[in-house]
Amino acid sequence: MEPQDLQHLHEAIKASPDNLPLRKLYANALLKNNRFDEAEAEFKEALKAWPNDVSLKTGLAEAFYKNGKTSVALILMEELTESGQPPAQVWLLYARILLKAGGAAAAKDAYEKATLLDPSLRDNFLESEINIASQKQQAPAEPEKIKLSAGPDDEADAERIVDIERPKIGFDDVGGMEKVKEPIRMKIIFPLTHTDLYKAYGKKIGGGILLYGPPGCGKTHLARATAGEVNSNFIIVGISDILDMYLGQSERNLAAIFQKARDLKPCVLFFDEADALGANRTDMRHSAGRHLINQFLDEMDGVGHDNEGVLILAATNAPWHLDPAFRRPGRFDRIIFVPPPDEPARASILEIKLKGKPVGNLNLARIAQQTKDFSGADLEAVVDIAIESKLEESMRKGLPLPIEADDLLNAVKRHRATTKEWFQTAKNYALFANEAGLYDEILEYLGIKK
Repeated sequence: MEPQDLQHLHEAIKASPDNLPLRKLYANALLKNNRFDEAEAEFKEALKAWPNDVSLKTGLAEAFYKNGKTSVALILMEELTESGQPPAQVWLLYARILLKAGGAAAAKDAYEKATLLDPSLRDNFLESEINIASQKQQAPAEPEKIKLSAGPDDEADAERIVDIERPKIGFDDVGGMEKVKEPIRMKIIFPLTHTDLYKAYGKKIGGGILLYGPPGCGKTHLARATAGEVNSNFIIVGISDILDMYLGQSERNLAAIFQKARDLKPCVLFFDEADALGANRTDMRHSAGRHLINQFLDEMDGVGHDNEGVLILAATNAPWHLDPAFRRPGRFDRIIFVPPPDEPARASILEIKLKGKPVGNLNLARIAQQTKDFSGADLEAVVDIAIESKLEESMRKGLPLPIEADDLLNAVKRHRATTKEWFQTAKNYALFANEAGLYDEILEYLGIKK
């Protein structure tokens, strides 16, 4: 609502102070416009005339809650929930306030009462927040894991374990890559942090992003940081976790992982080497591989399930081998090129890799200039080589010596960029198999005009 509309409402109330619906409309409009102090004052004023009105008390409690006055809001909500039969909206607000106050179990109970009275009030994001808070309070001694069977029940030794992580890193721990981070923010992070705005546009929380580029450029690190940014669970899935020699077991493994991600949402599900799991079906002679790909597509589409809140990232070094069906809307509908880090990013990565190590006068900008086409993994190798060299010198002299710029520059000379071989292959696909323009960014990076 525009400020002039609020002003008109305010003038209308002056002319008709005993109009309860008008006062409610005005107070709620102030609340929606984030004018919490004014909303609080208006609800209090209205309650002087109508002290038993439940919707006014609920509005005041919400104003308290939005204003950071959680304790006062709780007292008011306890009064509302203990008297008579409060409506579903009261229980929903109570669940939000209880969650804010750290009472996950009580919040879950209030949320269940709200949705039982009015199923349309289901809120996937609130539900996920309650589940995550409950898991934190339970504080399991061991990280949760997914157990996958690799064969008949009597082969217990063949059982596989997929870890469920809660990453502690975020985008600040990823050097550079701003051009890659931005679409991830829009597709994955902002739908969780700006839920109401996305709901207003009918945008669901979920979907997939495919990251491609040369190996060692931080695709897995970026996926883990994405989960850390939204404080969500993170499941990393490799081809060895899924594929199985027994008929139908690979599909069951894949289904089990997706179901676990749904149970833990919001959850970032990351598939490494996606081209191996989702290879082009036209290249396959055996039906087993086709069945697995069909299962993968069904799981991504959420056939028979609700995938909202399941955030899917995948990485591949060979996107041209991925079945085209994966690129349809609702699946991997965003395909992002992850190039080797640029010069500022290389300096940033070196700074991160050298953090906590004894260093002298380092000119990281100069070193970054000398490492064109180096991946993040290459830069880590450079730091390791420099450390090994410095350790040898330190042991000879009997005291720890700091790493200097020359140590890093010498290490650069001893290491070759591993991305060049990938670009030789990628260039051919970008030039001769690029009808849809998917690989234009490769040509742009290489400075080749179409």
